[in-house]
Amino acid sequence: MIYDTAKNDHGLPRDPFKAIVAPRPIGWITSMSAKGEINLAPYSFFNAVSDAPPIVLFSSEGPKDSLVFVEETKEFVCSLATYDLRAAMVETSAQLARGVNEMERAGLPPAPSRLVRPPRVAASPCALECRLLQIIDLKDLRGEATNRHVVFGQVVGIHIDDRFIRNGRLDTAAMGPLARCGYADYSVVDKVFSIPRPTTDAQTQAAADRTASVV
Repeated sequence: MIYDTAKNDHGLPRDPFKAIVAPRPIGWITSMSAKGEINLAPYSFFNAVSDAPPIVLFSSEGPKDSLVFVEETKEFVCSLATYDLRAAMVETSAQLARGVNEMERAGLPPAPSRLVRPPRVAASPCALECRLLQIIDLKDLRGEATNRHVVFGQVVGIHIDDRFIRNGRLDTAAMGPLARCGYADYSVVDKVFSIPRPTTDAQTQAAADRTASVV
């Protein structure tokens, strides 16, 4: 099948788009208002876009509390949502009145951050402390506002539970990160495999040159 996204004429009970772009990592975003109110919400439109410097983004559909609070204080924290925390993660997705602390409501103890004001989820094995870089208000092909807003943050501090560092590497599968699929479906990363990248002749020669220079 093929369908026109402008007409949304796929003929299915629900739009399959999110089930195609899947699985998507979940950004479990803690933000703080200028008044000190705490908000915690999961965003599946989330990803890392740079490692030097480390930069992440999340996209808000409408002016949700996370977006508003980040606009006010220019900081946020992304805690890793894991299989063990799946029930609490879903609990924090509820649409609540502004100012309600989802962290408290879901029974999630907070842990203080080091470089930013919003707290992190204490039970999460990893957390990224971020400072706001920019917010982009998305427009469509006709130049019209979409009510979608992309928040870019530079990671200034990273928390890692030492239990998951093995042989000098972070054991992703052991943490069991959650990912969002379509509809109400999720997946968990519990198995990984490695595939070496292909090397070019230039890369092989460069490696040989480095070895020769050491000798």
